[in-house]
Amino acid sequence: MEERGPDRDGAWELLCSYTKTDSLRKHALAVEAAMRAYAERFGEDADAWGIVGLLHDFDYERWPDAENHPYRGEEILREHGFPDAWRRAILGHASYTGVPRDSLMARALFAVDELCGFISAVTLVRPSRSLIDVDVRSVRKKMKERGFARSVNREEIVQGAEELGVDLDAHIDFVLASLRAIAGSIGLAGSAS
Repeated sequence: MEERGPDRDGAWELLCSYTKTDSLRKHALAVEAAMRAYAERFGEDADAWGIVGLLHDFDYERWPDAENHPYRGEEILREHGFPDAWRRAILGHASYTGVPRDSLMARALFAVDELCGFISAVTLVRPSRSLIDVDVRSVRKKMKERGFARSVNREEIVQGAEELGVDLDAHIDFVLASLRAIAGSIGLAGSAS
């Protein structure tokens, strides 16, 4: 039987105790949704994968530098009884840690993290500010614009799809679909959201 950590409500409470900004909470929700969708696709534990997605950056607001993030978060998660595999996946989502992404969960987290942020950025510059108006072609077009969302590592988006063993366009489309399902919660349902 797989080791279990705190439930989703406990994870949300932990996230909110460290993350005060709405944008970072929305990013956490987006990554959670994409992780849940991939877990279901691969026949894995959607609750576990969702919690890992939700908490992957919970320490970032307090410790945004490479010397501390995600290391401080991993320590906190260990103290709260989160499983080793979950913590390892979170450590591996930051390439600079050197922690290998040696599980499907870890590869999925790496694959969806930057892409979720990029899709959100693409959506927010659309006149409608709605995920309904974003498709694979528009995401790929913006990926070529180096001045757009400069902080998003395009190489890691491509690498993430490769490591997960999925076609990049299919990956973008899959993540778009997972985010559309929660568009209102992440502020990407249009100007009324």
